[in-house]
Amino acid sequence: MKRILMRRLLLSVPLLFVVSVVVFVLQSLIPGDAASQLAGLQATQEDVLRLRRQLDLDEPIWTQYWHWLNGVFHGSLGTSLTNREAVTTALGTRLPVTLSLVLGATVFATVLGVVLGVASSRAGSLAGRLVDLLSVGGLAIPSFWLGLLLISLLSVRLGLLPATGYVKFADSPDGWARSLLLPVSALALGGVTAIAKQTREAMLDVLRRPYIDNLRANGVPERRVVFKHALRGAAIPICTMSSILLVGALGGSVVIEQVFGLPGLGGLAVSATGSKDIPVIQGVAVYFTLLVVAANFLTDIAYALIDPRVRAS
Repeated sequence: MKRILMRRLLLSVPLLFVVSVVVFVLQSLIPGDAASQLAGLQATQEDVLRLRRQLDLDEPIWTQYWHWLNGVFHGSLGTSLTNREAVTTALGTRLPVTLSLVLGATVFATVLGVVLGVASSRAGSLAGRLVDLLSVGGLAIPSFWLGLLLISLLSVRLGLLPATGYVKFADSPDGWARSLLLPVSALALGGVTAIAKQTREAMLDVLRRPYIDNLRANGVPERRVVFKHALRGAAIPICTMSSILLVGALGGSVVIEQVFGLPGLGGLAVSATGSKDIPVIQGVAVYFTLLVVAANFLTDIAYALIDPRVRAS
């Protein structure tokens, strides 16, 4: 198990490098640059060129990338070109918002999906077809459309929950939960149905195995058979689906944060792309990659806790 975790950590280094190179090259292909944005519509060509030299945007792309990478080696992700704020500071204030949204959606989808999946695996073929139908519907409905629907119903019409904004947990735990309930629900819907279907299929497979029949023959209560033995046997594919859901939620958070006005990394990435703010774009890409690496790392640990064979490898 230690070898697997070490291999994961070692592979994350070239992964971060490749992602940073790809993002840097792709953003350089976008027409315009930060100098044109900052100079304004009334600026002359000389003004733009002078500002471009001040920001070192007149250098070749690989030189610019080396300067950024050299800063990373010294513990800095650079400075925003638009407001001269340190990138790590800008990302640090927004990271808790994105983490709250993504982790909340993952936990919500996993818990509710497992409950529905276990229930449908015990309820017969009709419940199975219903889960299949909901899975297709949940994956087909865009999260941003669902978010707008929830805002219209629960915020505008009923006034039960705030439509936009974010409250820090330290300021008000209740306000924090209320500000996240709608965006988490919108982001988690597709994941709930996917987890439910995966749980149902895994549970049906485990419940057909001989050791389950032996447990029942020895008089083990059905509740214990299902929730202790069968569910543990089905936990590996459920953990895999939850990990995939978490990574997908990172991408979905970009849109959801825009819909609900949340000051997270996704909203920062959108604004930085619009202003061609290269250091901020790079910083968001690095943070998102680190979150994906952390998700895979935690999944490997979960595998080891569930299956002793993984710990022995």
